[in-house]
Amino acid sequence: MSISTLVKRRGFRDLLIGQGVSALGDWMGTIAFMALALKLTGSPTAVGGILTLRLLPAALGGPLATKAVRKWDRRRTMLAMDAFRCLVIAAVPLIQSLWWIYLCAAVVEAASIVFLPARDSSIPDLVGDDDLSLADGLVLGSSYGTIPFGAGAFAAVAALPIATIFHLQLALVFWIDALTFLVSFSFIYRLRMLGAPTAPDEERQKVRFRDAFKIPLVRAVMPATAAVALGLGALFSLGIVFVRTVLSASDTEFGVLIALFGIGAVFGLGLLQLRRKRDPLFETRLGVAAIGGIVAVFSLAGNIWIAYVGALAFGAAASFTLASGMGALQSRLDGTDRVLAFAAFHVVIRLALSLAAIGAGVAAQLLNDVRWPFVGRLEPSRVVLLSCGLLTVLASMLVSERVASPHLKLASSQPTSETPPESPRASETAAS
Repeated sequence: MSISTLVKRRGFRDLLIGQGVSALGDWMGTIAFMALALKLTGSPTAVGGILTLRLLPAALGGPLATKAVRKWDRRRTMLAMDAFRCLVIAAVPLIQSLWWIYLCAAVVEAASIVFLPARDSSIPDLVGDDDLSLADGLVLGSSYGTIPFGAGAFAAVAALPIATIFHLQLALVFWIDALTFLVSFSFIYRLRMLGAPTAPDEERQKVRFRDAFKIPLVRAVMPATAAVALGLGALFSLGIVFVRTVLSASDTEFGVLIALFGIGAVFGLGLLQLRRKRDPLFETRLGVAAIGGIVAVFSLAGNIWIAYVGALAFGAAASFTLASGMGALQSRLDGTDRVLAFAAFHVVIRLALSLAAIGAGVAAQLLNDVRWPFVGRLEPSRVVLLSCGLLTVLASMLVSERVASPHLKLASSQPTSETPPESPRASETAAS
C-alpha cells in the first residue's frame, strides 16, 4: 500500500492532520516551557528541571491510561485529553511562576501518555491490516518530522511584538499551542467509528497496567523501545555539549543538527514504503542494531558534517524502528491488550528517555578523557555516546524472534474472556 492510498482513507487522514497540527503546537510549547523557565530564573538548571519532571508523569501515565480504558472508549479518551491539555496550556501564561510551570508540564505529559495509547491502538481500525508499519510511520513522521517546523514557528512567534500580551511572557505561543489541541479535538470528534468499547464491560474492569508486561509480544518489543529511547536520551542530553565543545560548532549548526534529525524521521517513511514485506519484529530488531551502530559512529565524528549525516541516519532509523515495533503490536494484538501494550510502550519510552538523558549527563560530568583501543583518546561525551551505541546494539539481541512464531499465544497470561470480533461498523469504515 502506498502513502497516497493510506491518506485517501478519511478516518486515517483526519487523525493524521489533527496529530500533525497538534505536534507542531506541542514542539512550540515544549520550547516555550524551557524558554519561560529560563526567563523567570536565568538558571539552566531550572530548564533541566522540565526534563527531570517527565519521570513522574511517565510513572503515573500508565495506570491512568488503564483507568481511562475501564471508563471510556478510545475516542472519548482522546477527546477528553485534548480538551484537558488545551485548558492547562492556555492557563500557563496567567500564573507565571517556576513551580506552576513545572506542574503544568508534568500534568500535560501525564495526559499525553493517556492520549497516545488510545490513538495508536486506533490506527488498525482506520486503515485495516494492509500496511500498519507505514501508517505508524506517517503518524510518527507527523509527530517528529514537525520538530524543525515547531522550533521555527516558536522563533517566529516569539519575535513578534505581540508575543507578550498584557505583560504575560510568551502568552501568544502558549495560546497558539492550546489552539492546536482544539484542532486535534475537532478532527478526532469526526472519528465516530472508534466510539465502540474495545471489550465487554466485565473484561475492561479487570484491566491493570502491570498486565501489559505479561503479554509475550510486549516483553519482546520493550527492549527495542527502551534501546531507541536510550539513544535519543543520550543524544538530547549530550548533543549540544558534543557539537559545541568537541566539534567546535555554533548554536546555528546545532540547530541544523536537530532539524536534520526531524528530516531523517521523514526519510524513514520512505524506507518503510520501499522495504520488502517482512515480519515487523524482525525489522524492529534490525532497526535497533542500526541505531546503536549509528550512535557509535556519530560519537567518533571528526567534524560537523559527519555529525550531520549521523543525525539524518539516526532520525530515519528511529522512525523506521518505532513504526515497525508499533506495527508488531497492532497486527498481533486487539481489544484491551492492544491498548495496554501501547500504554506500556509510551511509558517505557518516556522513562528510558528521561533516565538516559539524566544518566548520560551525569556520566559525562564524572568521567575524564579515556583511551580506547584502536580509537585513541576520547573526550567524556564521546565515551558516553559510544557506550550507549554499543549497549543499544547489544539490546537488539534481546528482541526475541521466537515471539513472532504464529503458534505462540500473544495475550495476557492472566485469564480473561476472549476479545469480541471487531464491530461491522468499524470494519466497513476501515475498508472504505
